[in-house]
Amino acid sequence: MKLTWYGHSSMGIEVAGLQLLIDPFISGNPMAKGIKVDEVPATHVLLTHGHGDHILDAGTILKRTGAMLVSNAEICDWYTAKGIKHTMPMNIGGETDMGNCRVRFTMAQHSSTMPDGASGGDPGGFVIFTPEGNFHHAGDTGLMLDMQLLKRFKLKYACLPIGDNYTMGYNDAVEAAQYMGVSTVVGMHYNTFPAVTIDVEKAKAAFSAADIKLLLPAIGESIEL
Repeated sequence: MKLTWYGHSSMGIEVAGLQLLIDPFISGNPMAKGIKVDEVPATHVLLTHGHGDHILDAGTILKRTGAMLVSNAEICDWYTAKGIKHTMPMNIGGETDMGNCRVRFTMAQHSSTMPDGASGGDPGGFVIFTPEGNFHHAGDTGLMLDMQLLKRFKLKYACLPIGDNYTMGYNDAVEAAQYMGVSTVVGMHYNTFPAVTIDVEKAKAAFSAADIKLLLPAIGESIEL
């Protein structure tokens, strides 16, 4: 499968004939100015929670592509009221099919409010089950013991926030990876703005000391996993 990082927590995953786009925040991210939002592909747009730095470009991309929106019920209802016709509302612990892949909505310790102040429901993350291996996108979260339950899904890799302040930092992310039983982590939610700026070399050293590979692709870079 091919992963493209669009900056912050935005990931595009090409797998099993699908184009999965998670938490598209591109046009509002100065670091992602080289990415053209109107060219980002999507068959499914997955939103972990309602904060603007995760959903900013979702409406535009959903309308352009006709992609299926996958999120919690409150977020799906919010977009339905704005004219989005194809939604797949979920809640914590549930699983559903996305054609050639299956998705599970998992817990996250965070908050969730829509840009207009409406409830964003419970924040979450996603485990994606694919023919090429399973992976986890944690969304915005702190470290929690529930992450140990993800080990049973034999994850190929996990996308984890490492920027601290609003989410767990890289030291907690190392422990999260150990809970999940993953040896490869794609770092996200870091260095976008001052509050989540980290020392990248220290982050790499923390993961290396735990014998976990930390991947930090450049914005717009695609990697095979």
